[in-house]
Amino acid sequence: MSEWLVIVGAGVVTFLTRASFIVFADPHRFPHAFRVALAFVPAAVLAAIVVPGLAMPHGALDLSTANPRLLAGALAMAVAARVKNPLASIVAGMVALWGLQSLAA
Repeated sequence: MSEWLVIVGAGVVTFLTRASFIVFADPHRFPHAFRVALAFVPAAVLAAIVVPGLAMPHGALDLSTANPRLLAGALAMAVAARVKNPLASIVAGMVALWGLQSLAA
């Protein structure tokens, strides 16, 4: 059996397993508190992906002002809170990161 066939098959099985809970579930059966809690899942997942890269750039916790990723991330969060535009926050964060990295080099 081809490796690609195994990979695609595993992806299809995973997708169908996860989609079945969404497709066949009645959204009105879930308790209100559960539906409210689900609203926070995307933010929690994004934080779990982003924060380690900002706070631990070399595998160890670095919360100092010498950490350009942390400073650029803080600027990106400030821009995101101010202008509410994801593209603007990404651009501001990347420009700040590149600028801080070039100053540190």
